Amino acid sequence: MTEALTLLATIILGSVAAGLWRVLRGPAPADRLMAAQLLSTGAIAALLLLGAATGDPALLDVALLLALFGAFATVAFVLGARLARQR
Repeated sequence: MTEALTLLATIILGSVAAGLWRVLRGPAPADRLMAAQLLSTGAIAALLLLGAATGDPALLDVALLLALFGAFATVAFVLGARLARQR
């Protein structure tokens, strides 16, 4: 079971690496935000799978913090876009 979870985590990290290209080359800021959310969600999924595979509860805590930071980043992006539109 551990090998299957590790393989799934590796596959998810591969898709996250593909999403990094969109963050760097996204044509619009909204595309970059969505790709950043993909990076955050993929990293959370990989951490949860690795935490389940190894039984390390610290990885679950890191995944929770990453989810919190991803939500804050989205809110900051939206507020920044709103402020830029008002100027």
